[in-house]
Amino acid sequence: MNIKLRALSTLSLGLLACFGLVSAASAAAAVEKAKPVNRLVAKAKPQTAVAPLPPDEPMVLSEEQMAVAPRVHHGDVPCEFNQKVSITPHPDQPGRFHLRFGKMVYIMAPEPTTTGAVRLEDKKAGVVWLQIPTKSMLMNSKIGQRMVDACVHPAQVAQTAVPAAADSGIGITPGTSIAPAAQATAANR
Repeated sequence: MNIKLRALSTLSLGLLACFGLVSAASAAAAVEKAKPVNRLVAKAKPQTAVAPLPPDEPMVLSEEQMAVAPRVHHGDVPCEFNQKVSITPHPDQPGRFHLRFGKMVYIMAPEPTTTGAVRLEDKKAGVVWLQIPTKSMLMNSKIGQRMVDACVHPAQVAQTAVPAAADSGIGITPGTSIAPAAQATAANR
């Protein structure tokens, strides 16, 4: 029934336009109003043009950030599934790095952590490079997903190949049942 009404109103407006009683512009406007409107389209706000953002001024890195930068392993880092991440120091901005993964290049800034892990971040792109002693990984912090994992720099391979010193770690040494401090405490009792 709605279709018949719309067809009838379109036909009558067309006849009136032919006889000159209604101008063609008002007839076209009336036909447009007669068309049903999608609820979602009707609720949508008209889009306005967005002015382009000004180019970013490179922010100066803090002393904490600059202290992290020398610990970053740079060069080509092989990853799982024959993927590769390339990290190079930024030529114009000390302390920052270019990280290339696939066709994407990110400008990464070091971020201090409480755990001692090296963290590089491109906040605009939402990309984070985490470097721990045994491996590194690239994450998309916007969706909380790993982009690539099991990236091992040659320096990380060398570090994991060297056995840990006896005085490092939590103090557990294989083959001993009681730590020397515990033995001394037991002897004093």
